[in-house]
Amino acid sequence: MSILWPDAILMAAVVVAWLNDTIFGASSRRTTYLIALVSTIVVGVWFAFTALDPTPHYFFTRMYIVDPFASAMKAVVCLGYAVSIVYSRKYLEDRDLFRGDFFLLGMFSLLGQCVMISGNNFLTLYLGLELMSLSLYAVIALRKDAPQANESAMKYYVLGALASGFLLYGISMLYGATGSLELNEVLKAVASGRINDAVLLFGVIFIVAGVAFKMGAVPFHMWVPDVYQGAPTAMTLLTGGGPKVAAFAWGLRFLVMGLLPLAVDWQEMLVILAALSLIVGNITGIVQKNIKRMLAYSAISNMGFVLLGLLAGVVDGKLTGAANAYSSAMFYSIIYLVTTLGTFGVVMLLARRDFEAEMIDDFKGLNQRSPVFAFVMMIMMFSLAGIPPTVGFYAKLAVLEATMNAGLTWLAVLAVLTSLVGAFYYLRIVKLMYFDAPQDASPIVASGLNRSLLAFNGLAVLVLGLVPGPLMTACLQAISHTLPL
Repeated sequence: MSILWPDAILMAAVVVAWLNDTIFGASSRRTTYLIALVSTIVVGVWFAFTALDPTPHYFFTRMYIVDPFASAMKAVVCLGYAVSIVYSRKYLEDRDLFRGDFFLLGMFSLLGQCVMISGNNFLTLYLGLELMSLSLYAVIALRKDAPQANESAMKYYVLGALASGFLLYGISMLYGATGSLELNEVLKAVASGRINDAVLLFGVIFIVAGVAFKMGAVPFHMWVPDVYQGAPTAMTLLTGGGPKVAAFAWGLRFLVMGLLPLAVDWQEMLVILAALSLIVGNITGIVQKNIKRMLAYSAISNMGFVLLGLLAGVVDGKLTGAANAYSSAMFYSIIYLVTTLGTFGVVMLLARRDFEAEMIDDFKGLNQRSPVFAFVMMIMMFSLAGIPPTVGFYAKLAVLEATMNAGLTWLAVLAVLTSLVGAFYYLRIVKLMYFDAPQDASPIVASGLNRSLLAFNGLAVLVLGLVPGPLMTACLQAISHTLPL
């Protein structure tokens, strides 16, 4: 049971923070913040060490699994949450949102993400999803005096409920066909070939729809731009950071750990979703003038790249390239989180008490106001665009290589062409920062911790681009020990 200690500590931290906020109220907000920050850092580091254990461990009648993949991804989302609340602190204080409920809802969402990542049963996977989603709906609506935030939360809630219905219907079909909710048993039943293919395929269609919605893939992307733009920026980061990584891991559990024998069927669906996401995300992002809406379409196109890794695993019924393909998707999702954290960190730094730095023009002349922050933002934009020597280039290259190896050359070419189109709106930000006169000459106020963390964030994107091997190897090992081969 010792391997469950980090999960238990995270749950205990949520309870302690909850009690602290309930008993002491507004006077204890800083304590609640410190509990959330310290506990997630400790747990994240612990998860990283747990990932070194190659043996899968099952708990609660095999409903919960702790394997290298789960531990690595949980480490990423926990540390990502810790970085998010550090970046968000001043933004929240300026808007009277530095409250216990923000941190509690964020930690409940984080707990849901951990359950999603370690779920080994359809019910566990669904419960993790709902815990994460319901917390995010609430955290987006925390700013009650902002109609746009409330509208975003309502849209997310309604569409999320619809996606949950799709998912539950797909699960019911698979349960009716296989007689089990456990991923391993479903895998064996599907591989036996004794089940009606039509029933299985019907269930898989609804499962893929649920996965695509949570990843924000086209045509299930309608909520992404509205939520990104309407939510306060700190809440946007909570929604667009760790949950994207958790959604990828969750999709991998469903499709690979439970439905791998049906890969030929669900990979064909993912081809369409990936192609549409790349096209819509990159082309629509060009016309956006709101930075958060632009980043929403960037997220859609980046999820298209993650789907490329997922759909390239099984070729002609063989799994020879599966580990490389799925590890490239895992690597890409981690890098996307690191880049997203840095990007939104700069966006929140530019905001002030009565001013939201949401328009692209707000970045004009940033280099004259703060060369360090301008450089960090440039690195993040280069990484999202896939320009060397940033790690985004290597992440895209790894996914494209897996796609080519799967024989989907046309899809790889499409990904390259749409990325070239999308590079326009990333480079436009760089042009505004370095070649335009600033609209606002006021100084940028940031704590020493924020400055140091942002500098480290930018350095990480550069260093991982120059030396991607260790992280890529860690992803490959995690996937290799987890694949049901």
